[in-house]
Amino acid sequence: MLAISNQISIDIDRKQVLCDIGYDTNYEPPSRVVSLVNDYLEHANYLIDMSYSYVIKHIDLVQDSSVSIESSITFESEIIAHLLERCEKVAVFVATIGNRLEEMACRLAENRLVLQARVLDAIGSRATKKVVHLVQDRIADEASAQGLCTSRRFSPGYCDWGIDQQKVLFQAMNGNPAGIQLTDGCLMIPRKSISGIVGIGPGNVENYNPCDTCNKPDCPERK
Repeated sequence: MLAISNQISIDIDRKQVLCDIGYDTNYEPPSRVVSLVNDYLEHANYLIDMSYSYVIKHIDLVQDSSVSIESSITFESEIIAHLLERCEKVAVFVATIGNRLEEMACRLAENRLVLQARVLDAIGSRATKKVVHLVQDRIADEASAQGLCTSRRFSPGYCDWGIDQQKVLFQAMNGNPAGIQLTDGCLMIPRKSISGIVGIGPGNVENYNPCDTCNKPDCPERK
């Protein structure tokens, strides 16, 4: 499934952006910074070219740290195997906000407008996550219509799922990656893009959280 929409306004929380650039609850941002963030948030949607794509595939076999899904795709990860052994299907997705916002942030940085570039970059990161939440909601709606539930989202690079598994994930997308390219080093272009999977199965798939047994308390993705 491919969806492209420039008509959906993405609502981004100002406090989250301020936190991302260093102003958490312990630091009151200067009024000029708040004004800058507000101005950029007001106009950011003109720079966002949202698109996403996902496919839902049946899981054939989960064995040890390998997960085989249809079309001879195999994910290698103990964490992903634990997640998907509870599932019947897996949704594989990619999402992006395009490259216009990133290009603008780069131009600002080149002109030594470092704060402006940082604010716009933070807004882009938050916008990308918003698009992914939209994808997750669509997948959850499709699963619910079949009496199933969805798991947490996982992306290559999380836990023990190597970043090189991006190649396998893109292979699973059947050549329909929403205009996103993958470099030889497994980085996505546009940079403001996210890929990943969501497990689909009975109610207990919602409960699996590898963070409960992870020994990395400083992990930025800890849930």
